[in-house]
Amino acid sequence: MNFNYPKRDGSAILVRSVCAIVFLVFTFLWLYAFQADVLCVAQHVLSGGRTSYKPLVGGVVITGLLMSLQLFVMKVFKLLRSFHWLTYLPSFLLLATISSIGIDCSFPLASHWWLLLLVLVVWAVAAWMLIRLKPLPRSRRSEIYSRLLWHNLLGMACLMLCIAVLGNTDIVFHFRAHAETSLKAGNVDEALRVGEESHENDGSLTMLRAYALSLKGELGDRLFHYPIAGTSDNLLPASSDSQLLIYPEDSLYRHLGARPVGQMSALRFFELLEKYGKATKAVADYRLCGLLIDRKLDEFASIVQRYYPLNDSLPRHYREALVLYRHQHSHPVVVYHDAVTDTDYNDLQELESHYADFTERKGKVLEKYEGSYWYYYEYMK
Repeated sequence: MNFNYPKRDGSAILVRSVCAIVFLVFTFLWLYAFQADVLCVAQHVLSGGRTSYKPLVGGVVITGLLMSLQLFVMKVFKLLRSFHWLTYLPSFLLLATISSIGIDCSFPLASHWWLLLLVLVVWAVAAWMLIRLKPLPRSRRSEIYSRLLWHNLLGMACLMLCIAVLGNTDIVFHFRAHAETSLKAGNVDEALRVGEESHENDGSLTMLRAYALSLKGELGDRLFHYPIAGTSDNLLPASSDSQLLIYPEDSLYRHLGARPVGQMSALRFFELLEKYGKATKAVADYRLCGLLIDRKLDEFASIVQRYYPLNDSLPRHYREALVLYRHQHSHPVVVYHDAVTDTDYNDLQELESHYADFTERKGKVLEKYEGSYWYYYEYMK
């Protein structure tokens, strides 16, 4: 069978150079721009916190090692130029294994070692068979270059697609990893920016965002700007639904005043911190926002005056909650009025009255009131 062209140094150099450039650029960007935070988490956990991963250094070193592996494979398997891309398969396979790291910092792909071994055996047999193929007759130089290059680029594209399929592309896990590495580096704004436009979320990400907002003193103004997952218990790293991967729990609990002793709800913990004089200033907003997350408006209304005067300086979500509470009760324990907030709530009710279908009504309210406590209370259930 004839599948290749006569040996020409120009075409061989072109194919090898282009494939090398594609591999180096893709691998480095994949490691540095997409997997960096996940690898930071992995190295921290696997080393017990003794070492840390440097994204730039790690990206360069791993890319260099994988390229060295390809050069070794190319020396061993002198594949015909149409199949030069196959010399990158072992490197891509190793990259896929590294990229498959899970939230528990295990490498799921590595646990299927028998499958990886089978792929390598099939690849080695195919490579041996291809080496024995005879070249095609002479053809025009431009045609040779075009066919060789596109055959190899198509093969490289298939390998890169496999990386995207086999690697960990869980967007919430990437959000969490980036938020924690940002907080650890002291970049609170970056921790709040990550995933800001996405509706993907989990309890751990809610906890991280609440903590970052608390550090900036904006918890009562911006918490519901983000999607909320779970209940008030997710504000603390005390359950399987909300955990810290690399950011130290002690820092979060120091921000609140103390660590909980034994199992208890987050709201009970905040109450005990205040009872025993351990609470920091941040606990007030944590407690109030925890009640709002759980939709406990009656309890919220009964204690909000302990922490804030009921005037225009009240944080946004607290104003929204008190207006909503007043409209729910004929005899509220707290009567709060704010001209702007009252007007906005009346406009919300007017908008809702025009749409009988819940799904349609939710979509219309989302357009105008996303990020408000009202939208969370009525539609995020």
